[in-house]
Amino acid sequence: MNFLDTLGHFGMWIFKTVYFLLWGDLITIPLPGGSSLGLSLLIIILIPSGIYFTIRTKFLPFRLFPEMLKVAVENHHTSEKDSISGLQALIVSTATRVGMGNLVGVVAAISAGGAGAVFWMWLIALLGSSTAFVEATLAQLYKEKDPLYGGYRGGPAYYIHHFFMKTNSRKKRSVIAILFALSGLICWCGISQVIGNSVSSAFENAFEIPPIYTTVILVAVAAVIVLRKNATVKVLDVVVPIMAACYFFITIFIIIKNAGQIPSVIERIFAEAFGIRQAAAGGFGAVIMNGVKRGLFSNEAGSGSAPCAAAAADISHPAKEGLLQSLGVFIDTIVICSCSAMIMLLAPEKLTNGLVGMDLLQTAMQHHLGDSGVIFIAVILWLFSFSTFIGILFYARSNVAYLFGDNWISQTLYKILALVMLFIGGLAAYTFVWDLGDIGIGLMTIFNMIALIPLAPQAMEALKDYERQKNNL
Repeated sequence: MNFLDTLGHFGMWIFKTVYFLLWGDLITIPLPGGSSLGLSLLIIILIPSGIYFTIRTKFLPFRLFPEMLKVAVENHHTSEKDSISGLQALIVSTATRVGMGNLVGVVAAISAGGAGAVFWMWLIALLGSSTAFVEATLAQLYKEKDPLYGGYRGGPAYYIHHFFMKTNSRKKRSVIAILFALSGLICWCGISQVIGNSVSSAFENAFEIPPIYTTVILVAVAAVIVLRKNATVKVLDVVVPIMAACYFFITIFIIIKNAGQIPSVIERIFAEAFGIRQAAAGGFGAVIMNGVKRGLFSNEAGSGSAPCAAAAADISHPAKEGLLQSLGVFIDTIVICSCSAMIMLLAPEKLTNGLVGMDLLQTAMQHHLGDSGVIFIAVILWLFSFSTFIGILFYARSNVAYLFGDNWISQTLYKILALVMLFIGGLAAYTFVWDLGDIGIGLMTIFNMIALIPLAPQAMEALKDYERQKNNL
């Protein structure tokens, strides 16, 4: 074995070790029927934190839901040139939330964990909604001017920096902030490959188009947008509302068409969520783990991704952006992820048994809408994936700037790297890519939560201030 082989094996060992530390069963709780519940490090951190934030905000997702809708529809003005509004920041973060996780992620969760995984995705969303409020509000509190793109920038790397450095100096870097920024860039490269592969596979299934053609077109269109200075938000302003609305209304049509099956589907979700069918087979832990993992990957609450967009918002009060991002988690998981789940679960089990990945979703859509359903999923996946790619490169701006300073060279080089990953993913499926994304988002979450929990009182104070102002009007 030569040196390169040895280095490769060592790298894979590190990769698997880190993956296990993040997502493996650190604590195993025995359950009746021979099953067991494995708790990973991220579950141990995120669920208690979500409960803590929910209590501290006095059950914000339920108490202030009408206020979230009110803030979303109010007239958003910006005072800075080239800045984006709070609603535009929500659209950018929704582009990545209502993207890969809502199709590929939900399919992966149901493929591996069954219908019960949907319940745990819902639960993670309700808890994550308060977490999303806290991190988005902190991103607003610690945002700074962006000399390259105009407007503002920020995110976890910046509030982590201030938490550890206790200074506004840009000459120093916090180690934890550096690790967060690097983890984000690694995660988004992994996601870029998943996007390329998912789109090329879907178009090959729907239209028998060779992956090379789909991939070249996808990369070329993406390059035209991401390599321009401020085209990202303008494109997402148009694409995101259209694709989300189309997907939602198609799902409503399918639900109405199969209205008689809805009670049995809901019953199946809850029965499998609590292991009634899985306990005997020892699969209860897999149901929870897959629901939680894909729930995190989908709504991103606690991972620190969405605050990179939230910080860019030019908005009248930090808590307003927190409320908007909290609403974004609801839109992502409770609405759009549920749409994907219903499409699959309303199809006959005998038709979808044994299917995984996009084959499962496309088979379900073919059952509901015929060949046009397969075409619809291919097109909507293209839009969802495209918006995700554009959105994650918007996120990357602030992390690249934190690591390498304010220069166009580093910004452009990362965009080119992401485009290369998009191209590579479109031509071949790499089984470790999902794991790479999971490691990236897992590490981001760990580094983000290190600062998020101790800084949370500042977000709570901002919420109190906002509510005082609102009550005095």
